[in-house]
Amino acid sequence: MVLFNVSRVETTPFDGQKPGTSGLRKKVKVFVQPHYLHNFVQSTFNALTVEKVRGATLVVSGDGRYFSKEAIQIITKMSAANGVRRVWIGQNGLLSTPAVSAVIRERVGADGSRATGAFILTASHNPGGPHEDFGIKYNMENGGPAPEGITDKIYENTTTINEYLIASDLPDVDITTTGVTSFTGPEGPFDVEVFDSASDYIKLMKSIFDFESIRKLLSSPKFTFCYDALHGVGGAYAKSIFVDELGAQESSLLNCTPKEDFGGGHPDPNLTYAKELVARMGLGKSEPQDDPPEFGAASDGDADRNMILGKRFFVTPSDSVAIIAANAVEAIPYFSAGLKGVARSMPTSAALDVVAKHLNLKFFEVPTGWKFFGNLMDAGLCSVCGEESFGTGSDHIREKDGIWAVLAWLSILAYKNKDKLEDKLVTVEDIVRQHWATYGRHYYTRYDYENVDAGAAKELMAYLVKLQSSLSEVNQIIKGIRSDVSNVVHGDEFEYNDPVDGSISSHQGIRYLFEDGSRLIFRLSGTGSEGATIRLYIEQYEKDPSKIGRLSNEALAPLVEVALKLSKMEEFTGRSAPTVIT
Repeated sequence: MVLFNVSRVETTPFDGQKPGTSGLRKKVKVFVQPHYLHNFVQSTFNALTVEKVRGATLVVSGDGRYFSKEAIQIITKMSAANGVRRVWIGQNGLLSTPAVSAVIRERVGADGSRATGAFILTASHNPGGPHEDFGIKYNMENGGPAPEGITDKIYENTTTINEYLIASDLPDVDITTTGVTSFTGPEGPFDVEVFDSASDYIKLMKSIFDFESIRKLLSSPKFTFCYDALHGVGGAYAKSIFVDELGAQESSLLNCTPKEDFGGGHPDPNLTYAKELVARMGLGKSEPQDDPPEFGAASDGDADRNMILGKRFFVTPSDSVAIIAANAVEAIPYFSAGLKGVARSMPTSAALDVVAKHLNLKFFEVPTGWKFFGNLMDAGLCSVCGEESFGTGSDHIREKDGIWAVLAWLSILAYKNKDKLEDKLVTVEDIVRQHWATYGRHYYTRYDYENVDAGAAKELMAYLVKLQSSLSEVNQIIKGIRSDVSNVVHGDEFEYNDPVDGSISSHQGIRYLFEDGSRLIFRLSGTGSEGATIRLYIEQYEKDPSKIGRLSNEALAPLVEVALKLSKMEEFTGRSAPTVIT
């Protein structure tokens, strides 16, 4: 047993160590500054109650991005110095964000220990590498992100910190090999266990889904499949789940070797960045594929986001969560007793609302941020939830879950095809079009205006709020722009009163709600030194079966014109076009 000592190291605060809803994210060059990571970790320990630190079990792992290996050793040594009893690390330092949540909630150590929290090392869907992004966040004993009360304390601590504790003479732990390494410090034993990254998560997935029915689907010569991990941590699970458990061909896996720089790519599962998958599925702009797979999916750097594709067909994240909710009880054993309720983030399309109404389910519209879903789930009010930014999940954990969403879609396809594997397959596109025929279609797009002057962005938002004082005037302006657009019946700044803890979240976005169910949403994101991002969400609801097959950009054109002219977007921002259209 190796002995170690505890050192108290003097330090001074850094500016801007304020964790957001996704933790603290900065460039690697910021994190590698002397004491920078140490300050944040110590500030986190100081924000937690004593019993969550001393004698506790913590998980320390992440998506494997550049600087993760060094960060794991630092956090392990600081954990030892702060009286933590044991640290659990996924082999090679790899655990997806959903798997961390599952490990906190489900894993029991050989000595009966359970984790009370985790440091997750990820910057999610942002690029990795020496000149790119790194991130760290803390998750609580329910497996979900730290609530605002904790993140506020962490930030306050970072502004006054003057020392941190570290066992600097503790040897680095070999994180490539599973097993337990034991040490002894001033307060007694300290263990580090490196465990298989995938086994706990796979066990949980097998308790949720009917793997046998998915295996039958994947074994059909008529069904072809493709999964792209974008060189993120999803690759650590892909072969075990899709090949070993479900019998898919190994050739159906793309970019499934986790890399520190994600292979030089941007690990964001959308039509812009998942280029190889998009081309293989027949949606590329050049070299059309003769026979694309029936089903394709991708996940992001830490495998909590997902994109679902059919053959030459894109499923919007808003439609995806609605379709999962509509089919969950029949297709997924975990939900066979019924759904407790459903929820979506406010900017996500109202496709889920229509399903909830049709199925008489509890429904919640929450601000952007997974912690709001977590509150509902902890209170037993929500089973399935999602957001327009490619995040979908359920109450099996307290994070969004990319591979869970892929398995949910495979389950729905398996259910729809259970007696038809010899006949013509029911495809992804068939399922989506049938859903539109039943519930109506929510045409949807998002315009992002990045690095806009922060002052101009605030002026635009203030103008939009002021306009809402007279909806008759708003409707007059709209009719002057497009006579074929419905009237606005409600306008507000979205405010959420949490039904679980009573907390109020104000100024969560400006909404214009139309008589026909359409919506315009304006949100401000990141008013930092590099400017602000204005996000504009445009949604056109169509119930007429003869109009649900239109091209999205055509169906949305009138509302897009209204949104840009009503907001005076170009006048305020100087931008004639958005930076990104999703």
